Amino acid sequence: MKSKTTTWFETKIRYEKLMEDGLQKKVTEQYVVDALSFTEAENTIIEEVSSYISGDFTVADIKKATYSEIFFTENPRDDRWYKAKIQYIVLDEKSGKEKLTNVYHLVQSNTLQNAVANIEEVMGTTMQDWKLASIAETAIVDVFEHDGTKHVDKPEEDERPEFEDAANATI
Repeated sequence: MKSKTTTWFETKIRYEKLMEDGLQKKVTEQYVVDALSFTEAENTIIEEVSSYISGDFTVADIKKATYSEIFFTENPRDDRWYKAKIQYIVLDEKSGKEKLTNVYHLVQSNTLQNAVANIEEVMGTTMQDWKLASIAETAIVDVFEHDGTKHVDKPEEDERPEFEDAANATI
């Protein structure tokens, strides 16, 4: 299991899909992307889905996700996404009473039971007290992580010595 904490955006793509019966049907699919802004989220989802969808499509909606951390698995059968509400138990320093803080996570799995097991695997390594308050399957089709090698324009290195430019400028 791997977990990634970042800013996630939920996006919806609307397009005409060829169904199994051969008919075209307008569908809306939900995807999650890792991005720094709404503009970057829109560019990323367009880039990612354009290779999967033939024909026209529109970005119907983009909103900031309520979760900041996603738990990924390496199992190729894990093709569903579950939204989990985890309550962290913290001690209020002023009153000395326990307080619950709700945090949402997205978990990759193929069944509800495996999603719970995946949460327990990741959260079992934490020192903080927590409990699983709720978990539900989502309509998310896929999650696209930000690839650090994309969108980086590295300047070409000039291998000439600096003094060469100055010498040529005076001649």
